[in-house]
Amino acid sequence: MTQGPVSGSHSPALRLRDLRKAYKDVRAVDGLDLDVAIGECFGLLGPNGAGKTTTIEICEGLNQPDAGVVEVLGLTWAKSADLLRRRIGVSLQETQFAEKLTVEETVGLFRSFYGTGPTVARLLEQVQLADKRRGRVGQLSGGQRQRLALAIALVGEPELLFLDEPTTGLDPQSRRQLWDLMAGFRSEGRTVILTTHYMEEAERLCDRVAIVDRGRIIAQGTPRALISDLGAEQVIEIAVATNDGKAAGAGQSPIPPG
Repeated sequence: MTQGPVSGSHSPALRLRDLRKAYKDVRAVDGLDLDVAIGECFGLLGPNGAGKTTTIEICEGLNQPDAGVVEVLGLTWAKSADLLRRRIGVSLQETQFAEKLTVEETVGLFRSFYGTGPTVARLLEQVQLADKRRGRVGQLSGGQRQRLALAIALVGEPELLFLDEPTTGLDPQSRRQLWDLMAGFRSEGRTVILTTHYMEEAERLCDRVAIVDRGRIIAQGTPRALISDLGAEQVIEIAVATNDGKAAGAGQSPIPPG
């Protein structure tokens, strides 16, 4: 049975206070404050260089802040790193796999690092890669590799899932497949924090979003409220049919009135 999030805790899933990180003269994160509730899907939006990836890497324990408070599931990396690694899942912006291993071998390797969790077969079914289980990783398409990265992030049944630009560079159909997978994870009551360039992605998946620029949050709220504030309440959606008549995917774009 899938393990749900830990109950009985009043701590947020993520708490950041006055978070700061600089690289020489560049302030990647500049006094950022943020709270994400347990069970919430929260999105960080912003252009390249806004500080999204640096922020999420600090939350994942992959980067050290210069200053500030970072609490993940009520714990800190300084005191509870081993426990946190067992309770979170991470899908990086780019994940390098051994190209010669099969999909099944790759998931099995990462699954072996955890004492409990779903079987390899169940994970592959969950991310729609069961038919590719004996195929080599080097033969996967971009969308299939992203689904494999998501399977790796789920091997330990995490309570909190970090996704760094999970659909960047994918075609519309692959993006929609990943959206469905992320929505399924979230429907189990777990917490998702993702970075993205796409407002339509945030609108589809997120309860709330924060727009980040130059290491600071410049706007925060529900996707619909932010779109309304920007005066872009109308959305055009385009679906393209393939030769067999099936929808290949769709794209959305907010259209300002007038």
